[in-house]
Amino acid sequence: MTHATRTTTTTTTPRHGPAIARPWLFAATLVLAGAAAQAAGGGAAAQVDGEWIQANRATTEQWPSYGLDYAETRFSRLGQIDAGNVQRLGLAWTYDLQSTRGVEATPLVVDGVMYVTASWSVVHAIDARTGRKLWVFDPEVDRSKGYKGCCDAVNRGVAIWKGKVFVGAFDGRLIALDAATGKKVWEKDTIADHRFSYTITGAPRVFKGKVIIGNGGAEFGARGYITAYDAETGEQKWRWFTVPGDPSKPYENEAMAAAAKTWDPSNKYWESGGGGTAWDTLTFDPELNLMYVGVGNGSPWSQRKRSPKGGDNLYLASIVALDPDTGTYKWHYQETPGDNWDYTSTQPMILADLKIAGKPRKVILHAPKNGFFFVIDRTNGQFISAQNFVPVNWAKGYDKNGRPIETAMARPKDKPFDAIPGPFGAHNWHSMSFNPQTGLVYLPAQHIPLNLMDNKTWTFNGNKPGEPMSGVGWNTAMFANVEPPKSKPFGRLIAWDPVRQKEVWRQEHVSPWNGGTLTTAGNLVFQGTADGRFIAYDARTGKQLWQSPTGTGVIAAPSTYMVDGKQYVSIAAGWGGVYGLSQRATERVGPGTVYTFVLDGDAKMPEAAAQQAQKLVQGVKYDPADIPAGTALYVSNCVFCHGVPGVDRGGNIPNLGYMDPAYIEHLQNFVFKGPAMSRGMPDFTGKLTPADVDKIKAFIQGTADAIRPK
Repeated sequence: MTHATRTTTTTTTPRHGPAIARPWLFAATLVLAGAAAQAAGGGAAAQVDGEWIQANRATTEQWPSYGLDYAETRFSRLGQIDAGNVQRLGLAWTYDLQSTRGVEATPLVVDGVMYVTASWSVVHAIDARTGRKLWVFDPEVDRSKGYKGCCDAVNRGVAIWKGKVFVGAFDGRLIALDAATGKKVWEKDTIADHRFSYTITGAPRVFKGKVIIGNGGAEFGARGYITAYDAETGEQKWRWFTVPGDPSKPYENEAMAAAAKTWDPSNKYWESGGGGTAWDTLTFDPELNLMYVGVGNGSPWSQRKRSPKGGDNLYLASIVALDPDTGTYKWHYQETPGDNWDYTSTQPMILADLKIAGKPRKVILHAPKNGFFFVIDRTNGQFISAQNFVPVNWAKGYDKNGRPIETAMARPKDKPFDAIPGPFGAHNWHSMSFNPQTGLVYLPAQHIPLNLMDNKTWTFNGNKPGEPMSGVGWNTAMFANVEPPKSKPFGRLIAWDPVRQKEVWRQEHVSPWNGGTLTTAGNLVFQGTADGRFIAYDARTGKQLWQSPTGTGVIAAPSTYMVDGKQYVSIAAGWGGVYGLSQRATERVGPGTVYTFVLDGDAKMPEAAAQQAQKLVQGVKYDPADIPAGTALYVSNCVFCHGVPGVDRGGNIPNLGYMDPAYIEHLQNFVFKGPAMSRGMPDFTGKLTPADVDKIKAFIQGTADAIRPK
């Protein structure tokens, strides 16, 4: 069950504009804003192409692509703000994204215009000087279809190329907009098979005039692929599938034929998709003319159900190199053979040139969900090294050939086990950064405990009560938390030396699920946190130098840029994502907001509202005999969004254990074609019966009664 607030194209001006309000300055601001909007279509944004992005690396005065540059280092050469003066950093302006769901986008800035997305794939163009709205584009995603995504109605941002802004809509559309006006230029449906729940949450990339986008959906039984479209016309140029399809049909290419040899066909893996959705990371090396794709987890999670006789199951949990002109496979390196734990390799990659063992190497730096930091040769996929950056229990390490040395408990049969890391990952989509001056990678690391056990009776789309979220289409073939996990959660920022494969410093956070990082030539690292702070650290020592409140938890990564000779730092705050649906670390909450800082800024902080009262629901009548069945139904339809009633605190979706009793008493009015559908609540008509709802009510009230202090 999910909730959201609909964002519309009729947004108001931000709550706080310039720090100083004078009539002449306001008039000048309007002129500048108009000029900036004009430039977005006919000026600098119209000039953004591969050469322009490469040239910008010399100064990094603009932030034209998701990871700043093709290598996605998120290292800014700007040093006006540095470790010596960062204490003077103050708020320049804020902008209300009018969103209550997760905000994961990195703001792009070209020639004084910021392009950033909110939840539901809504695009905002903002004057980067003042925070004034220039235009808003809402793709009008059907909010009642929010359940088709595993992990909140999020979007990680846009791409800019030759006067166009490209956004992937949550419902699978790729849309090109005019950068000056926000008007739609073209739109393409990227979904290969609408029988499956494909979505888009990642930011597109543009390589050599082609817009590249992948899709999510592995939890729902999808087959992964990425697609390239002509940036000018939207014509599909190529599509590369990440896992093999039905062997009774010709394979699309030699890479798929080779991959099929690593899958066991006895359970007809193609009928449940196989997984491998490439939902986030894409990087590009123009000199090698290679693009790199991070491939996702298996569908279902359980390898015994997906491929009973084992096998590596290529190209799950791999980095794959493709020719960007044709989509032709070049090489791969598989980080987690035979994935059994939702260990995606879709986490952000960084391309770097390092001296290793006395020799210069062109490498990929990667810290996927499985807890190991990888250094691999990006020219050929050769394994160089791997070392765990958090505690792990599934592998002892990697051998000289780059294969994991699995532990005895990695794949237990017919019993629950603590997966460490768990499916939330030791590092998820939250961007890391690499500073060549320090030689360090700044990595948001975490652990969120989860206990797993194979579901021996699982069938595709079987939707048996007790299967996690099966009522809304999930197909993991695993049970969750049959036993309470024994490990403890944590969140931390790690400075990692990729040459020595060693932690240099760390900062512990109060919660998992903290934001991505930015590092600068000013010897700084910036990161937002789950507990609602935006922090600057000394890049060499990890000493905290500055912080500002953000009103709500931060999960996105910041960007920095120059406008009119001033360096600005911006962060888009908005709590959410799969963990943030049901969990939080703040007592106050604000709407999705862009915070922009500058030296000596003195704008006023926006207000933040109090979180829902933590008063357990009381007085709803129920039959105690219904609690066991209600538990299984709740797990199958509600738990990953609403959490455990009264046990979890609630995130950007309320915990039902703390709702007004009238809401629970009349739960059927919300479950069946209820008013919250326009905010993301699924319609369970035909999926649940009124008797089922009564059992769920019994579980909610019964749980609240059981944990209520006596």
